[in-house]
Amino acid sequence: MTKELDRLKQKKMCPAGWRMFSSSFYLLSAEKGSWEKGRQDCRERGADLVVIESSEEQTFLSEFIKKDTLYWIGLTDRDEEGTWKWVDGTPLTLKNWRTEQPDNGLGDPQWGEEDCAHIGPYTAEWNDMSCEKVMYWICEKKA
Repeated sequence: MTKELDRLKQKKMCPAGWRMFSSSFYLLSAEKGSWEKGRQDCRERGADLVVIESSEEQTFLSEFIKKDTLYWIGLTDRDEEGTWKWVDGTPLTLKNWRTEQPDNGLGDPQWGEEDCAHIGPYTAEWNDMSCEKVMYWICEKKA
């Protein structure tokens, strides 16, 4: 009975196209762009790029994303190289970096500065990438 009530409550509260987990709504973008474009799109929706605060949320996202797709998340070290912070200002505590990441492109000019983080493809591990790369993004809005 409780699961059915939760499902009905979520359906009623959740904006079209968004999915609820815990106390937030999540949206996978339908278009691609830079990290900044993704952030701007999320903000126009009353949200921001996703801030991953728990292993449960990480698991939810790994099941929610399309497996062969890259998505921007709200994590950057633009202010200070090597100091990763979420868009809401919280420092990085939970970490789910891919092996040997973040690496800032190993200083290779081909990759440029890698100051923004994404998840995917195939796993929901994180990687740093140039903020100008074009990919999808995940918005999060508190319920």
